[in-house]
Amino acid sequence: MLNFTLSFTVSTLVIFLIVRYQHLHEHLSADHNLSGPQKIHQQPVPRIGGIAILAGLTVAAGQLYLNDPRLSLSILSLAACGLPTFLAGLTEDLTKRVTPFIRLSCTIVAAGLAYFLLDLYVTRTGIALLDSVIAYPAIGCCFTLLVVAGLANAINYIDGTNGLAAMITFMMSASLAYVAHQVSDTAILSASLIMMGAILGFFIWNFPTGRIFMGDGGAYFIGFMLGELSILLVMHHPEVSAWYPALMLLYPIFELCFSIYRRRFLHGTPVILADDRHLHTLIYKRLMRPTANVQGTRTLTQCNALTAPYLWLLYLIAVVPATLFWQHTAVLVCFAIVFIVAYVWLYASIVRFKTPWWLLFGRHRTRLQAGKRSH
Repeated sequence: MLNFTLSFTVSTLVIFLIVRYQHLHEHLSADHNLSGPQKIHQQPVPRIGGIAILAGLTVAAGQLYLNDPRLSLSILSLAACGLPTFLAGLTEDLTKRVTPFIRLSCTIVAAGLAYFLLDLYVTRTGIALLDSVIAYPAIGCCFTLLVVAGLANAINYIDGTNGLAAMITFMMSASLAYVAHQVSDTAILSASLIMMGAILGFFIWNFPTGRIFMGDGGAYFIGFMLGELSILLVMHHPEVSAWYPALMLLYPIFELCFSIYRRRFLHGTPVILADDRHLHTLIYKRLMRPTANVQGTRTLTQCNALTAPYLWLLYLIAVVPATLFWQHTAVLVCFAIVFIVAYVWLYASIVRFKTPWWLLFGRHRTRLQAGKRSH
C-alpha cells in the first residue's frame, strides 16, 4: 500500500500548493468562462489538477526503483508515452486555444508511442469477426490507436460536475487493481494502486466544493493510462475476458458514442460542438438546480456536488459485475446490455420530464410533479 499512500500524499500536497497560491496563476490556470453550455460552476476555478495526478504517479513509480527497477521503469515508460496527450490537454487548460482535433491527434500520438515502443496493442475483443480483422498488423494498430484515443476523450466527456470523473476513474482503477491481483500481475496492480492514490488526492479537493478541476490534461492522461492498462491486462492474461474492460469502461464510452449519435442524427449539430445535453448536465439542471430556488440554504455548488452520486450509482451497474465476473463473457455481455438500457431509459425519462419520483430530490419532487401536470 506504500504506492497508494505516496501517490495520494504527493497529489494532495501539490493540489494544496495550487489552491493556496491560486492568486499567482489563476489568470492562466482558472476557468473564467462561466457561461458555456457545459459550465455549471459559479466562480473561476483552477483546471490544472492533472499536474498533481501526474506528479503523484511519477513520484510513487520512481520510489519503486529502489526495490524493483524493472517495475518502476515499466510504469514510468507508460506514463512517458502519455505525455503528448497530457501536454496537449494542459496547454488547453492554460491557453484555452487548443482545438479538439489537436488534442485528439496528440492522444493518437501517445497511443502510437505505446504501440511501437512498448508493444501494447489490442489482441482480442471477444467478437470473432473483429478479432480476425485486427489480426492484420496495420488494422490492429489503427484500431488500438482509435480505442485509446476514444477512451481518453470519453473520460473528458464525463468530467462535468464535481467528483464525477474522479470517482468514476477511481473505481475503474480499483477494479483493475482487483483483477490484476487475481491474476498475480504485479505491474498492473502497482500502476492501478498508484492511479487510485493520485486520483483520490485530487478527489478530496474537487468534491464536494470544487476547489480545483481535473482539466483536459488530467482527464486525457487518466483515460490514456486506463486504456493502456486494460489492453495490457487482456494481452498478458488469456483468462481475462475481453469484455471485462469493455464493461468496466462502458459508462464513458457509451456517453461518448451516445453524444455523437444525438448531436449528429437527432440535432444535426457538429459532433465536436459542446452542448448541455450530457446526462450529468441534465441531472444537474432538471433534478438538482431547481432545488436551489426552493430551499434557501441550498446553493448551486451543493446542487453541483449532489449530481455526481446519481452517476456513481448508475456506474455500479457496470463496474461491480465487471469486477466480479471478469472471466465470464456471457455474464459481462448481459450486464453491458443492462447498463445501456438503464442509461437510455434514465436519459429519456429526464428529457421528457417523466423522471421517476424516487429519483427526485427533496421538495423538488412536488415541484416537478406539478410541472408534469402543467405540461
